[in-house]
Amino acid sequence: MKDLEFTQKRTLSRTEAADQLEALAAAIRRGGQAELDLGPGRLTLRIPDELGVEIEVELEDGKVELEVELTWRTDSAGH
Repeated sequence: MKDLEFTQKRTLSRTEAADQLEALAAAIRRGGQAELDLGPGRLTLRIPDELGVEIEVELEDGKVELEVELTWRTDSAGH
């Protein structure tokens, strides 16, 4: 069972998308408690020093999909 799930799909300009990714990168760089502005609200996450990273690129039917997935444990078992 999932403890929390948040999904957001929006159309942004290239500049707006870059701004959102830069804000996410800054939150990751700071670590600790990070607040992310997600349009209608804010999400606060605890970001640890080490993260799992998966980057996936798919090209299908003339559409490119780029996914960046960051994972980490919410407990201290992985440390």
